[in-house]
Amino acid sequence: MPSVFAYQSSEVDWCEPNFQYSQLVAEFYNTFSNVTFFIFGPLMTFLMRPYIQQRSRYLYVLFVLFTVTGLFSMYFHMTLSFLGQMLDEIAILWLLASGYSIWLPRCYFPAFLGQNRSRYSSLIIIISLVSTFLSFLRPTINAYALNAIGLHIIYIVVQEYKKTKNKELQHLIEVSTLIWALAFTSWISDRLLCSFWQWINFSYLHSIWHVLISFTFPYGMVILALVDSAYEMPNKTLKVRYWPRDTWPMGLPYVEMGDDHKSC
Repeated sequence: MPSVFAYQSSEVDWCEPNFQYSQLVAEFYNTFSNVTFFIFGPLMTFLMRPYIQQRSRYLYVLFVLFTVTGLFSMYFHMTLSFLGQMLDEIAILWLLASGYSIWLPRCYFPAFLGQNRSRYSSLIIIISLVSTFLSFLRPTINAYALNAIGLHIIYIVVQEYKKTKNKELQHLIEVSTLIWALAFTSWISDRLLCSFWQWINFSYLHSIWHVLISFTFPYGMVILALVDSAYEMPNKTLKVRYWPRDTWPMGLPYVEMGDDHKSC
């Protein structure tokens, strides 16, 4: 039985040819396309710092997990090891769990929790611990299960899109949904249509997934922050800004805390 640290000990292998450019890197483009996580994670932590300090310092954990996800994904695609796969997928699982715990509006809580966020967060931790254990039983289906969680997040975002009259929030949801749809199409195409992409000598869709999903997460974080503020911070005004400049057609969104001028 191969060691969990060994190269290619994972049952999961993506479409990109292995060891094409180096004997040390199994999937070259899939490995180095994760660099955007290392850029966006620390940058978003800095840009969102005023919001984090007023909303919840646990959000620092979420941004750290976002960066760590890129690190573990890089390790997995470099080695295709079982350990790398599990670290990558478990980091994504706990990243999603952190976002659910902090930002999911209380109106979506299970009825038996009575809109109690402490109980809800405890439930999410228990589910995440059980899911972490289960992920070792059938590792080949983990990625599909994680994408199913993404579909639920899209459902929540669509419900909030229908409720809101905030044009800025609607725009963010439209852009992020488009980017996510392109990312998911890249991911599923790489899994299901690999022979076609290899036939036309373009088997790098999973690396495109990495880049697109790394853009989707910052957009999703800002969307959830805006939705959450309407429920949890009604006396605060959040202003959407874009890095590096607001006037650029495409940028990294973040929120600034405005003056407390609303009344209950």
